Amino acid sequence: MKERNSGYQALVSVLQFNEQGLMPTVIQDAKTKQVLTLCYLNHLALEQSLREGKVYVYRRSQNRLMLKGETSGHIQLIKGVLVDCEGKSLVLLVQPHVAGCHTGYFTCYFRHLSKSGAVKTVGKRVFDPEKVYRA
Repeated sequence: MKERNSGYQALVSVLQFNEQGLMPTVIQDAKTKQVLTLCYLNHLALEQSLREGKVYVYRRSQNRLMLKGETSGHIQLIKGVLVDCEGKSLVLLVQPHVAGCHTGYFTCYFRHLSKSGAVKTVGKRVFDPEKVYRA
C-alpha cells in the first residue's frame, strides 16, 4: 500500500474539503459498479484508507475515525480512487466483503422510487444485522 500512501499528498493537493474538513465520498463496487454508500472522509480517514488499502470513514455521529466494517467484519478493500472535476468529492472503488450497508443489504441504496410514486424496497438482505451487531 506504500504506492497509495505516496499518492496522498498529490491527491490532497487537488482536493477541496468542506468547511468541516470533510470530503463526501461515494463507495462503489469496483466490479459491478453498484453504489454501496455515501460517507465522509476527513484528512486522517483518507490518509489511513490510502495507507492500508481499506476504507476508513469519519463518523460524524460519533465524532471519530472508523474502519468501514470494523464491527461487522465487512471490510472494503480499495481498488481505485476517482476525483470529481472540482476536487469536492471522491469515489472509492472497492472490493466489498459481504455487504456495504449496516441494515443487512448489499447496498445502502436498497429502496427506489417506483413509477407509481411509492418508495419500495428492492433486493434482499444478505445478512441479519441483529446477529452481527449484538450489544
